Amino acid sequence: MLTRLKAKSEGKLAKQICKVVLDHFEKQYSKELGDAWNTVRKILTSPSCWQYAVLLNRFNYPFELEKDLHLKGYHTLFQGSLPNYPKSMKCYLSRTPGRIPSERHQIGNLKKYYLLNAASLLPVLALELRDGEKVLDLCAAPGGKSIALLQCACPGYLHCNEYDSLRLKWLRQTLESFIPQPLINVIKVSELDGRKMGDAQPEMFDKVLVDAPCSNDRSWLFSSDSQKASCRISQRKNLPLLQIELLRSAIKALRPGGILVYSTCTLSKAENQDVISEILNSHSNIMPMDIKGIARTCSHDFTFSPTGQECGLLVIPDKGKAWGPMYVAKLKKSWSTGKW
Repeated sequence: MLTRLKAKSEGKLAKQICKVVLDHFEKQYSKELGDAWNTVRKILTSPSCWQYAVLLNRFNYPFELEKDLHLKGYHTLFQGSLPNYPKSMKCYLSRTPGRIPSERHQIGNLKKYYLLNAASLLPVLALELRDGEKVLDLCAAPGGKSIALLQCACPGYLHCNEYDSLRLKWLRQTLESFIPQPLINVIKVSELDGRKMGDAQPEMFDKVLVDAPCSNDRSWLFSSDSQKASCRISQRKNLPLLQIELLRSAIKALRPGGILVYSTCTLSKAENQDVISEILNSHSNIMPMDIKGIARTCSHDFTFSPTGQECGLLVIPDKGKAWGPMYVAKLKKSWSTGKW
């Protein structure tokens, strides 16, 4: 089965690197990552080296595919080494590049698996979702992290929000493709400006995920329009402000004692560590949570770059571990009054 699926995806890796973006990355990331940038650049600019993880859908479990993955040498993510890892989540990785094709959307049929960058599961796992909790996925499209959250536990209420109308359609289709109807009934999908969510639903949620709009280094590097890419470079400096505003809204929506996880798929310090530092400096009711233990237990599968933060991790693409970029930070809202 796996060989047949893999054959269909041949020839889809030809991409054109945007020199404008690469030059911009070269200046920024050679300073921020030092020598590690050489390896990261080589992986990012070589799609044939990219790896894809296979997240199995517990609501339509693919037993035949799982057998094939075992035979092909795939192994499960974390292999039981991560504390509090949900037994209901099964994700398979291969040490070698390549991918099987995504399944088609068919109304009434649940898909059996979801292909993703394995590092994108780290924000989901950092949230440590429990059955019955109220959860907000503030920037939810295309829906991969919402799907992953539902592999971990059954929340009492899941609110998936997406401001972009085109991406919202993608989100709805993803949820319909993976989640059975009874569980769909506890999911609310909205199209609010995420910056206003906190005022609309103050202190409503036990857990909040802010997978923020960001530079998205992988896709940006293969921009087909150099002129648009140059425009995005000039707009890039505005992203941290948006990310901070989204986090402030998320903090308002979070109940005291609740957990907030922030994530991006960029290497940019301005969009990662600097954003979290600003939040910690301006909110006395927000505390950093130490997640260095994840880096220690996950070093077999991921390469991490130092962030200078106990609450923040940065996964960088590496040979044989071509996952990331993915930044993850974990925060907790205390019972004291914060500064806004």
